[in-house]
Amino acid sequence: MTRMINAVITLLVLVSTGLVFAQEEAAEVDPKYTWDLTEIYPSVEAWNEAREAVLAKFESIEARRGTLGNSAGDLYDALALVSDTSREAARVFTYASLNADEDLRVTGTQERRQLGQVMFARFNEATAWMQPEILRVGEETINAFMAEDGRLQRFAFQLEDSLRNAPHTLGDEAEETLAYFSQAFGSPNNIYGMVANSDIPWPAVELSNGEKGVIDSQGYSRFRSSENRADRKLVFDAFWGKWLEYRNSVGAILSSHLQTQAALAKARNYDSVLHRELFQDNLPPEVYRTLVAEVNAALPTLHRYFRLRAQMLDVDEMRYYDIYPPLVSLDKEFDIETSKRITLEAMSVLGDDWVDMQREAMDQRWMHVYPQRGKRSGAYMQPSAYDVHPYVLLNHNDDYEGLSTLAHEWGHAMHSLYSKQSQPFDTAFYATFIAEIPSTSLELILQDYMTKNAASDDERLYYLGSALESLRGTFFRQTMFAEFELTLYETVERGEALSGERISEMYGEILKRYHGHDEGVVIIDDLYTNEWMFIPHFYYNMYVFQYSTSQTAGTALYQRIVEDGEPGVENYKNLLRAGGSDYPYTLLTNAGVDLAKPGPYRAVVAKMNAIMDKMEVILAGRAGD
Repeated sequence: MTRMINAVITLLVLVSTGLVFAQEEAAEVDPKYTWDLTEIYPSVEAWNEAREAVLAKFESIEARRGTLGNSAGDLYDALALVSDTSREAARVFTYASLNADEDLRVTGTQERRQLGQVMFARFNEATAWMQPEILRVGEETINAFMAEDGRLQRFAFQLEDSLRNAPHTLGDEAEETLAYFSQAFGSPNNIYGMVANSDIPWPAVELSNGEKGVIDSQGYSRFRSSENRADRKLVFDAFWGKWLEYRNSVGAILSSHLQTQAALAKARNYDSVLHRELFQDNLPPEVYRTLVAEVNAALPTLHRYFRLRAQMLDVDEMRYYDIYPPLVSLDKEFDIETSKRITLEAMSVLGDDWVDMQREAMDQRWMHVYPQRGKRSGAYMQPSAYDVHPYVLLNHNDDYEGLSTLAHEWGHAMHSLYSKQSQPFDTAFYATFIAEIPSTSLELILQDYMTKNAASDDERLYYLGSALESLRGTFFRQTMFAEFELTLYETVERGEALSGERISEMYGEILKRYHGHDEGVVIIDDLYTNEWMFIPHFYYNMYVFQYSTSQTAGTALYQRIVEDGEPGVENYKNLLRAGGSDYPYTLLTNAGVDLAKPGPYRAVVAKMNAIMDKMEVILAGRAGD
């Protein structure tokens, strides 16, 4: 049961942290472009009644203590009660979280989100005794009960996983004590979110065209891609200069998080935080180690991209602030209806059933589409209202990035829909290791579709350049983050101290190595080594490497679709239908992708080189003209 509860909570946490205000104010929005939360609960009063009903079940869960070994029926009743409670609790929290993200300035909705968080903390407390008791009942008795009562097959995987966790499960008292502190353990992340998103007074700058902008996270993300190089440097210096003023504080916050996680891992008899994070999903250590080794071996390919970028931007010396502007401009708009149409056309390679399901879903009020003041920025998919449907948050800006983001988030949503078709609630929620595969593969499908249908060489170069940037930002950059994060944890686990200054030094070493600073590929100013302060994922506990592995797996599965046709499509859909019914590494290897081996990573590198080959041919042809 621990695995099912953790899967639900993890999905809720990952879409509910790192809150940032959206600064753009959309015009009056047609209601069809906002989500309809009345499908979850018709009113706030109904939501509160559901929340109170969940809270009322905790006493019944506690009353089951000591009964799990009495009979197969008693075991089933307890597991079913916890499952049903978790199912409704996830629905309660989903409503509160989505409602709060519509406008982060509204006190009432933020308070309801907090009530949802408190509810889950109390849920953890109420169920903390179950894992130790399952272990006391023992594997032999559990297996006998399962043979006796077929209803327990619903929980077979969770029970197997609970028994596997025996070496890292503490006694009743210790488990309950840790559950009491679950909210406190998340404090560094919450404090970081407040500092990063509320407390820093961001500077304003005037750009070369006279436009003035506040260089907060949205302003930085917007203006760093300016075609004017002096503007890019101005934005970088303003943004990272302001972060520098808070380096000591943010360093202390991150250090506190790292120390907390290292202590928790040690308390549960793990060798390290990395060991804990890989063990939770039963991932072999070779997955992590092979990824890092192969990405480091592929740095010459990344450096080739940077040199191509310098050539296309016509800069003699590539600087870190030259990474973000597009290689060529694209004078096309992609409003939301156009983006939906193109996405559905591109997904035709996945079959009529896919396209029909996605079209029907997109026509419903499942999305909150446009930016508005106070709305959470970025994008996500929230799947946890199992009995309703997934919800998608966007901040669509009618550009290609908005189109790509739409495809990405609907990859997540379609994953949840296919999983729900085949899996009960207890095995419907997939691990993070699997979660990013359909989102990245849909991006790849879209990229290929756009490249093939481009109307000119410039447009084709734009999409090819976007594909390169995706590989840089995910395959290389996320692995760089993962390597840095592991270095941080290993430093803490050796008993060494971390200050903000030392963290910047550590980050600077790896940042410069990945970007070829010493070889003159991309020059990194020391000020920019404070970039780690801007990355909320470092509070997610060894999470980021799974972006890179997912893109790698998505590339391999898409290649099978291209090469094998219908069998490749069914293989892909079967992975999605499997949900969380087995360990993610097992599910993926069953689909034909083994991320503990170098082959899939080398295929990504080959794809990146092939894209650059195509671009160089186009550029050579233009030069000849």
